[in-house]
Amino acid sequence: MKFIRAAFSVDRLIGYTLMLGFLALHFINPAPVEFARLKVFDYYQQFKPREIPLPQNKRVTIIDIDEQSLETIGQYPWPRNIMAKLIDNAMAMGAGLIAFDIVFAEPDGKDLGTVAKIAKGLSPEITKLLTSRLSNDQILANSIKKGRVVLGQAGRTNATEGVKGPPVKRSIGIKKMSKDALDPKNYLLEFPALVRNLPVLEAAAKKNKFAGFGMFNAIPDEDGIIRNVPSFFVHDDKYFPSLAIEILRIATGRPTVLAITNVAGMQGVAVAKGLTVKTDNIGRIWPHFSKRDWDKYVPAHELLDGTADPAKIKGKILIVGTSAVGLRDIRTIPTVRDIPGVEVHAQVIEAIIDQNYLTRPNYANSAELAFVLFGGLIMVVMVPWLGAKWTAMIFLITALSSGGTSWYLFSEHKLLLDASYAIVSILLIYTTLTYTGYAREEVKRRQTRDAFSKYLSPDQVKRVAENPDALQLGGVQRDLTLLFCDVRGFTTISEQFDAVGLTKLINKLLTPLTNVILDRHGTIDKYMGDCIMAFWNAPMDVERHAYYGCQSALAMMAEMAPLNERLKAEAEEEGRKHIPLKVGIGLNSGPAVVGNMGSELRIDYSVLGDTVNLAARLEGQSKAYGVDIVIGQSTQSQIPEYATLFLDNIKVKGKNDAVTIYCLVGAEDVAESRDFKTLEQFHAQMIEAYLDQDWSKAAKRLKECRVLCTPYGIDGFYDLYESRIIDYQTNNPGIDWDGVFIATSK
Repeated sequence: MKFIRAAFSVDRLIGYTLMLGFLALHFINPAPVEFARLKVFDYYQQFKPREIPLPQNKRVTIIDIDEQSLETIGQYPWPRNIMAKLIDNAMAMGAGLIAFDIVFAEPDGKDLGTVAKIAKGLSPEITKLLTSRLSNDQILANSIKKGRVVLGQAGRTNATEGVKGPPVKRSIGIKKMSKDALDPKNYLLEFPALVRNLPVLEAAAKKNKFAGFGMFNAIPDEDGIIRNVPSFFVHDDKYFPSLAIEILRIATGRPTVLAITNVAGMQGVAVAKGLTVKTDNIGRIWPHFSKRDWDKYVPAHELLDGTADPAKIKGKILIVGTSAVGLRDIRTIPTVRDIPGVEVHAQVIEAIIDQNYLTRPNYANSAELAFVLFGGLIMVVMVPWLGAKWTAMIFLITALSSGGTSWYLFSEHKLLLDASYAIVSILLIYTTLTYTGYAREEVKRRQTRDAFSKYLSPDQVKRVAENPDALQLGGVQRDLTLLFCDVRGFTTISEQFDAVGLTKLINKLLTPLTNVILDRHGTIDKYMGDCIMAFWNAPMDVERHAYYGCQSALAMMAEMAPLNERLKAEAEEEGRKHIPLKVGIGLNSGPAVVGNMGSELRIDYSVLGDTVNLAARLEGQSKAYGVDIVIGQSTQSQIPEYATLFLDNIKVKGKNDAVTIYCLVGAEDVAESRDFKTLEQFHAQMIEAYLDQDWSKAAKRLKECRVLCTPYGIDGFYDLYESRIIDYQTNNPGIDWDGVFIATSK
């Protein structure tokens, strides 16, 4: 109850409330939260923008309808035959393809045939001559038929601003990674209308397998910054590729690209073999933007008059766009303000080709929520416990490590994971709890009695409670008796239970065994699953600690029979098989360091030393020797009144020197019984003959021991020695044999 009260104190309830509020706010993700997160990612790109490619590595060139080109060629829009000349000249200079970040939605108003039809005062002969000539739109269409060309299209949110209709080319397929993969139409941006190119131009592109159509819509966020570009759009229940995706499709000569989807949404776009574009779950590409690169710009008039640098044309992807302010295609990206919109598409293509774009993994939100949760819990726990000073250090370390991790993931792996929201949330929780802590007096003494009563006997608890200063880090060397108890075959037993049932079973076992130890002045060190570790003679002095340790071991064995009877009855009621619980125990006595081990934040009253390690190894040997309780020589020498039998000289795993081990058979009454004394005599003679390599005598005495050993449950020991004797009769160990057995397992 005290733990519950501490966990739900007023301060902590305030902290929990704040933490839940921040978690809910992150989950709802209102515009201010999203805006702050995006600004953090903007700063990252400003601090470390994508490197501008070297001239020899540049793949994209922008054919810029700039101010100088407008002065040279004339007012925009230019006649379509001028646009046709752009295509022809580009193809003649070896361009990889040419794409348009513009749309030719209306007939050429400067075409002479069109002018002749509406002009007044022209003679019939001149009108006929002008209208019979090839139109500028047709000239452009003819150029489209011959080159690698990608025409631009634009989606409109108002259905009256464009036209409806299916795409003239189907260039998108869907690849679902599982049956449960989402349909992309559920989350892709949809436009009710399109601004499309003239039918004559679309028809020309349709006839050219090296031509395509891409949508050049770049959707800015509410603050006007373009941070990502959709890979696909939806119109009239059909999929349309973005300009960048369509350019890459035509450049790689692929008939289709594949939208890869999974249960979380979009996963990526397969453009060509070895070229897959990663997207977020709603199909957006997050390019790692660079600074503006004027070197990739070629004025349109230079391409038209043949003075363009051939190195910027041959083999390059050309995108026709405009930097002229009057044509109103000026955008803002995280790294640059007021950049021509055409460079957005160019940078997207560069980032994809170089696989240098940003990704916000599907687990990002979960990771950020987890950071708020765990960081908030740390503050809720630590501020009332440690106070503001030390918790501030924890906060600073947490903030620096999380912020550093976020920056590392961006700078080295291009992953967008925001730590700022969690840092601010944790800071607010910290400051609030600190304020409430200082606002009212907070005096809560730690209650040691309840904590220590879980592993100390009542009189020991009283001593520790009267001297709380003893709860300091450090230890002293004392002569102790250590006990380890473990369930044999526990894995097989545990397979019959679920987690809850197994926990109940463990509690039913540990409770009576623990009571046995505590009733005999023992200290429970720890529980390790189905294992108990205990010791005697600390923290209080216990005279004859080896005696009480052995007494506890025998009492624990006595508890197993009634416990198994109860478990058997429960198993029959539940209709399941009952497997009796059997335990093995190891005891050892000797010097060990005992005290409060751990750190300044968490301590544990425990023991360390070689004596402890050997006690654990002896428990492990109880099964190998077919006995219930194995004790070390030091323990055996301190309990002369108890019934013990020599087991072996053994080198346990982890030790270089051999130790003598014994079996604890019973208490004083057993030691004084006639049958045991006879068994003890025959047993000693058998061991003596065994060590003298007198195998016949050893076998004879072993048979005599078998007649008497059954009541003591040590038949397995004689089975072991019988197999050894038979083996040594055939394979004599030699005159150098010292009788020491080397254990191969713990």
